[in-house]
Amino acid sequence: QVQLVESGGGLVQAGGSLRLSCAASGSIRSFDAAGWYRQAPGKQRELVARITSGGSTNYADSVKGRFTISRDNAKNTMYLKMNSLNPEDTAVYYCFMQLLPHSYWGQGTRVTVSS
Repeated sequence: QVQLVESGGGLVQAGGSLRLSCAASGSIRSFDAAGWYRQAPGKQRELVARITSGGSTNYADSVKGRFTISRDNAKNTMYLKMNSLNPEDTAVYYCFMQLLPHSYWGQGTRVTVSS
């Protein structure tokens, strides 16, 4: 059973930056894909960023150019660097990793951006 633990959320002012981390209990080298979703109050969960085992990435239009997803296989950790944050980025952020057909989720970390 793979466990994912997120960290790095918090309160930041608009224009600021945060880096979220997602540490896996096992090796992430074998995962097919991994990424981050977020869910804002009263809204559906949306995909923020995704990275494949080959290193290909894709982002939601709303975060392109501001967020960067990366992974450190040696540390079994995935990251989401978030720059130029704005209040619309306020949400609970969840990391996921897929080893098809299974998907694993973290518990979520809250990000609050004040104006």
